[in-house]
Amino acid sequence: MPCSRIGLVVHEGRPTAVRAADVVRDWAARRDIPITQLDVWSSEDHRRSAAHEVAAAGHPDLVVTIGGDGTFLRGVRVAAQDDAPVFGVDVGRVGFLTEIHPNEVGTALDTYAAGRALVEERLMVGMRTSRPLRIPPGIESLLRFGSGPIPPPPPAEDVASEPAPDDGYAVEATAVNDIVFEKLVRHHQASIGVHVDGQLFASYSADAVIVASPTGSTAYSFSAGGPILSPRLRALICTPVAPHMVFNRSLVVPADERVEMSVLESSGPVAVSVDGQIQGVLEPGDWVAVDPAPTPARLVRLRPSRFYDRLRERFGLGPAPATVGDPDDSQ
Repeated sequence: MPCSRIGLVVHEGRPTAVRAADVVRDWAARRDIPITQLDVWSSEDHRRSAAHEVAAAGHPDLVVTIGGDGTFLRGVRVAAQDDAPVFGVDVGRVGFLTEIHPNEVGTALDTYAAGRALVEERLMVGMRTSRPLRIPPGIESLLRFGSGPIPPPPPAEDVASEPAPDDGYAVEATAVNDIVFEKLVRHHQASIGVHVDGQLFASYSADAVIVASPTGSTAYSFSAGGPILSPRLRALICTPVAPHMVFNRSLVVPADERVEMSVLESSGPVAVSVDGQIQGVLEPGDWVAVDPAPTPARLVRLRPSRFYDRLRERFGLGPAPATVGDPDDSQ
């Protein structure tokens, strides 16, 4: 496959990732292919959008990520702007999305350049909102992850495009795994109505409601009790987190059915995040429509997918005790 420019996303905190990045740079230098380091968090005082990032990088036609699945997700959001494939090198701990080992980076790049690699498409999820998303001032102390405060929100021009009639504001961020609607304060639940094709399915009072893609079915949705879906399916999964009601099951809908989340009058403020990155805060009366993104994530693979083998490995799915015969039974 032709490759005229590479975008590189590296987990700089891992020495293995840094060494693998040097291999990529050496490989590209020998072929006079320019490389641009990508990072969706700029050193400026605001967040760069994926569209700005890919433009600043010169529109690479291949994005290489070196890290875990989190690093990969960052690269995918940038690559999706130009429908570019993403080549994920796994130096993480889980690695559902990244499959290339650091020791095979050079060989993998040769395989891709020779046109022998596979490109696997995954559904991504976008959303439209009833109003532009904002993070209200003064609540940054509540929006902390393990590594500290979140970066500032995008500037207003990056949050939304002009609204289409009755269709809300299109949000620039798209999710590979999930969009999560989560209560913002401990003592006040998120009260959310889930509508499918204009009909109310259920009203949840819960810690959160997750709308996941098939790829995201092994992430937060799975931790909350949701089902695992083959990544080849085109479907969305709605999973409540700790709902205060008897019904606590996930709902799986085909991707061509419109899913809309409305914040009910009884709700506290609801934080909405895309693949773990906060996008804004919703208030009662707000709604969000969740739809398949116009372009899929395109994952470079060296070999056919081993999705079910990886599930077995990651979750330790050995034989159930009841399926293993008792040696004494044969005597």
